[in-house]
Amino acid sequence: MPGLDLISFIFTVTIKLLFFGKEIEKGYFTYKSIFIPVLSSVLLFAAIGFLFNKDKRFKIYTIFNIIITLFIVADLNYFRYFKDLISLPIILNGFQLGAVKNSVGNLLKATDFLYFIDIFIFLIIHKLYKGHKLPAINFKTRAIISIALLLVGVTGNAIKIYDLSKEQPRLLSSMYNKVYVATKLGGVNYHLLDSYNVAVNSISKKIPISKETKEAMSSFLINNSKKSSENLKGIGDGKNLIMIQVEALQGFAIDKTILGKEITPNLNKLMKRSAYFNNYFYQTASGGTSDAEFISNNSLYPTPSGSVTYLYTNNEFNALPEALAKKGYNTSAFHGFRDNFWNRNIMFPKYGFQEFHGEKDYNIDETMGLGLSDESFFKQSLKKMDNLKEPYYSFLVTLTSHFPYEDTEKYGDFPVGEFEGTLLGNYLKSIHYTDKQLGMFIDELEKNETLDNSILVLYGDHYAIPKENKAELAKFLGVNDFTELQWMELNKVPLMIHFPQDQHKGVYEIYSGQVDLYPTLANIFNLPAENMMGKDLFNSKEGKVIFRNGSFTNGEVFYLSQDNSFYDMNTGNKIPENEKLTAFKESVINELEYSDLILRYNLLK
Repeated sequence: MPGLDLISFIFTVTIKLLFFGKEIEKGYFTYKSIFIPVLSSVLLFAAIGFLFNKDKRFKIYTIFNIIITLFIVADLNYFRYFKDLISLPIILNGFQLGAVKNSVGNLLKATDFLYFIDIFIFLIIHKLYKGHKLPAINFKTRAIISIALLLVGVTGNAIKIYDLSKEQPRLLSSMYNKVYVATKLGGVNYHLLDSYNVAVNSISKKIPISKETKEAMSSFLINNSKKSSENLKGIGDGKNLIMIQVEALQGFAIDKTILGKEITPNLNKLMKRSAYFNNYFYQTASGGTSDAEFISNNSLYPTPSGSVTYLYTNNEFNALPEALAKKGYNTSAFHGFRDNFWNRNIMFPKYGFQEFHGEKDYNIDETMGLGLSDESFFKQSLKKMDNLKEPYYSFLVTLTSHFPYEDTEKYGDFPVGEFEGTLLGNYLKSIHYTDKQLGMFIDELEKNETLDNSILVLYGDHYAIPKENKAELAKFLGVNDFTELQWMELNKVPLMIHFPQDQHKGVYEIYSGQVDLYPTLANIFNLPAENMMGKDLFNSKEGKVIFRNGSFTNGEVFYLSQDNSFYDMNTGNKIPENEKLTAFKESVINELEYSDLILRYNLLK
């Protein structure tokens, strides 16, 4: 039958793209809402392929199908871990996955290979019927059909893209919420728009920022730095700063027990002796741990795609270690993994760290997960810190509690009951192990009286449990399931700031995020607080947390960009958008854009 390959291509690729849409967002998705843009995007490829004769056409459709399917599977696995989609900058950084292949492999499902079945079936059918002569379609007819398909595809896409641009005017140009774009326009259209935006952004770097935008950005940054900062101002001047970024330390594990045993006994003890921020959220994007390092030391938002550590290696930064170095501090970073992973050997000096102790500076005498165990890391780091001249800033990044938490036989005996053998159970074992090593490290700092002249900061870098495993987490927390709002509220990581003699201890409930850490420390250590996106947590009365996908909260309302809805945090119910909330949303988009512009144009130079 002439044109069977065309019909088969349109049908099978449309079906798999619809299933993909369902997989990446189950809460508010309908096949009806996404059918037109999905079909329209497939018709564009169908139109191109149909211009060729039947032999070349089959090969072209097969190639198109394979490419689209590979992107579907890549998107699915990336989504399972990051709750985001692959983009061109991420692909360019893709070689990082070589070091975390176990983590990626753990996300791959057998059902993912079902997306390839149609390709193999049609390859077999084509081989069986290759010798049969079927009526050919002349070029004129093929051209007419191709133009018709192209017109239908372009029209369908244009209507849906226009509707989305009206619904959220700056979404398609900023692509701050890639998942929402894909669930509204389909996976193929998302990737086409992503490629277009990458090209436009690359060209736009050569075009100066408009005077109006520059003035608005300058006004925001000036006003943000002028906020009151009298409380605790300069209290840390001359004292050491020891900051620990803990891999995958999520808030739900703090102050919890299982089978009557504390999961994080040492962190629980530190929490009671510190200023503890219980509504502190991670704000990382696709850069993961490197994003947390960047946000916490720079008070800027991460890039919407890829990682700052690869996209902006030539930039100048206004970072915490550089500001402390200018005050005479010795600044050092410590991490027991490969020096060049996330470009740390390049970026840490850019941030102002005078020394970076990476894998090459450690004796790799015990490995767990990705690399050096936390026990060995802390023991060796203590010896290195003993040689530092005070005052100093030591920034330590842990490693053992990295997804997928598989070295269970090395974590020690910590029973997790009914969660034995599950991802959650393995995580609880790994974070209990890390907690033990943190306890040892802090005890040593106390024994040698370092804590008497130091401010100790500890926080988690990002989430621990992927959404794919939310049923395990729900069971552990004693609930049936999570709403989208409840899941977003679980994106909290602990922040503890310990002062000498346990001063200023207590629970601080202000809604905050990693972007607020540098301004807070800038006030404590009496540093300049210019060109920062965050707020000083000891002097701010109003909370605010902005996420890279455009979601945000002030502790009273929570805007979820994935369904473009506002929620009352007291009731959990949706609330209608009004002028005040619209203005809030606009200010959030502006803030994310200002941060992006600072990086794109290297404005801190």
